[in-house]
Amino acid sequence: MARIAGRNSVFAWFIGLVSAAVVVTLIVLAFPLFPAATQWIAQGGGSTKPAGAGAPDASPEAADGPRTCRDLYNEASWAGLRWTDGAEVAQSTDAPESTAEDVVAALAPTIVFTCRWTSDEGEISTTVATVPTDAGAVAAAALPTRKFACGDAEGRVRCTRTDGDLIETIEAGGGRWVSTSQRAWHPAGYADGVAEAVWPPAG
Repeated sequence: MARIAGRNSVFAWFIGLVSAAVVVTLIVLAFPLFPAATQWIAQGGGSTKPAGAGAPDASPEAADGPRTCRDLYNEASWAGLRWTDGAEVAQSTDAPESTAEDVVAALAPTIVFTCRWTSDEGEISTTVATVPTDAGAVAAAALPTRKFACGDAEGRVRCTRTDGDLIETIEAGGGRWVSTSQRAWHPAGYADGVAEAVWPPAG
């Protein structure tokens, strides 16, 4: 049978147009996934640069340190807290509890984690965060006007405030920041123990 060239050409053009349309459609659908795929490939290639690295005033050592509530306490402190009647602990990234909310907002801490303890004796909330390296100086200048007493604590600033059964502690140094609010429940040496976990003694 004789070959009909005209029909074959039309059919070929039609198939070509359909194929091109399919390719374009696939590219359009896949485009939103390109950034995620690029990040995944970079991570798979061994990139270890943490998110936010290179931010102004960031302290390299601030990325180290405690990452969970359990990391904040030595064995004795952890046992004492856990064995308190009705004790429960919850970890979150909630904002810190503080009566100096405006000062905390000005320091703009990047929350690492918040530990909230509840028990029959009272409540304790401790927040660990990273801050600019000048946060200690800012705290020392601003918090005394909120009835905090501030002083130097081994190269960092510690500010405390007592109001009835509420004891607040805010510490900053080396790009790290810790705040604790203790309501009615005041375990012995709590603030010192937490500070030692966040700022381990040299040597």
